[in-house]
Amino acid sequence: MSEGIDYTFCELREKDVINISDGKQLGRIVDIAIHCTGKVVGLVAAGEKKFFKNFSGGESIFIPWNNIVKIGDDVILVELKPVGRELAK
Repeated sequence: MSEGIDYTFCELREKDVINISDGKQLGRIVDIAIHCTGKVVGLVAAGEKKFFKNFSGGESIFIPWNNIVKIGDDVILVELKPVGRELAK
């Protein structure tokens, strides 16, 4: 990841999240997980929306900070290994 670049939550939530392991779009950032020490431990993506879950949303996906490969201008690239049909969490 780029060193020395700061991002606000508002900037992160506008970016699409792409898993480089399978090329799937995971949605956009909806939350940030922060340890009690103030260290960011991960991001939460909205997950894939299903047709019948449009009102309640899809499954949220936790992305550990160490799995973020690159934060670009338009996308956040992450590496999450698929386990069967589900992503490893």
